Amino acid sequence: MSRSLLLGLMIYGLLLAGIGTVHGEFIALALPLVAYLLLGYLMSPENIKLEANRHLSAERVSPNSDVEVTVIIKNLGSTLEDVLVEDRLPAGLTVRSGFSRHLLRLKSGDSYTFRYTVSGARGAYVFQGLEARVYDPLAVSSSRIRVEAKARLFVLPSVTRIRQVVIRPRRTRVYAGTIPARAGGAGTDFFGVREYQPGDPPSAINWRTSARHVDKFYANEFQQERVADVGIILDGRLRTNEFASGHSLFEYSVQAAASLAEALLNQGNRVGLLVYASFLRWTFPGYGKIQRERILHALANARTGESQVFADLVHLPSRLFPPESQIVLVSPLSDDDLMPLVQLRAQGYEVMVVSPNPVRFELSYLPSNEINQLAGRVVHMERILLLQKMGRAGIHVLDWDITEPFDLFVKRRMGRMRAFAWLRTGGR
Repeated sequence: MSRSLLLGLMIYGLLLAGIGTVHGEFIALALPLVAYLLLGYLMSPENIKLEANRHLSAERVSPNSDVEVTVIIKNLGSTLEDVLVEDRLPAGLTVRSGFSRHLLRLKSGDSYTFRYTVSGARGAYVFQGLEARVYDPLAVSSSRIRVEAKARLFVLPSVTRIRQVVIRPRRTRVYAGTIPARAGGAGTDFFGVREYQPGDPPSAINWRTSARHVDKFYANEFQQERVADVGIILDGRLRTNEFASGHSLFEYSVQAAASLAEALLNQGNRVGLLVYASFLRWTFPGYGKIQRERILHALANARTGESQVFADLVHLPSRLFPPESQIVLVSPLSDDDLMPLVQLRAQGYEVMVVSPNPVRFELSYLPSNEINQLAGRVVHMERILLLQKMGRAGIHVLDWDITEPFDLFVKRRMGRMRAFAWLRTGGR
């Protein structure tokens, strides 16, 4: 209850008591309270005008990193004897040190600076402003005003450095890159032999093949290496990412998507991102560092969700991706995801799945007893059968145990994929 309301009730009660009992003593007791209340209203500030500026020590940080917030508040109106200033923090941020609430006395033209440190999980946070409550010297009345001081903080997902991601899309773009284009031309890997043409360097002549022909020379041809279109799909469905007691695999999926996007962009590819959750969040494909920032900002805002329309991958909008391009799905997977991925493969897309293992993740926090171990073995066998079916359909699946660092996991698996690709092409 405010002080002015309490004084008003007391005055009203004393006046009623004086009138009802016809005793002037009650009215005399009310007079000091009336004077106190009137004096407080008369001494209240006439012109309240505050201005605030905010500065963040960093606008892009990794999860749970400390960020120092500096706020400067200046009084552009009349003198304020008692001001309670509170900086409203966005939901998800916590104060690590310092205070975001201060009780001040600001003379006209004075300013006050305070600092505090915040941290938070992955996300995009918007600071809107401060809330100031101004009291008169007798604390009879108060005025609440909002002071704008906007700023934005991006807590981007952790990015693990990956040297190379091996992909083999059916179609490549015209620009030079690191992906074999299945076409002869300038390159480093041997592709075939063709008839020598004017302008070819003498070092390209294949003398062994030319020796079998009297009137013709033959030259070595190398495989061209180009860039490709890559679409990364991040599975944000609740039923595949969320488990009992609030445990979630989604943060690991976001980390994997961010690391893959950076590696593929560093290889010169054109990369786009689709967050598949309660709705579709599409980041249009692009190149380079600007596209990296766009994807990281989209991943910072990515959240799990549930929708009847996007409960499975049947409604995956494949037309967003160029024909015969590479699709990378980051998902823990469910049993009904097989057919939609097979259909993508049948449409001409090259599909690779990076799957954080949900079985081992869930077993890691369940009690270790015989029943849980038996159930874990059964579910693990079902998952192995699902991954084998995807492999027979030509889908490359990387089953990631999250206890292993993602960069080491990718390095080990990509080494095997390079060896397999080399053997499949006959050592060329």
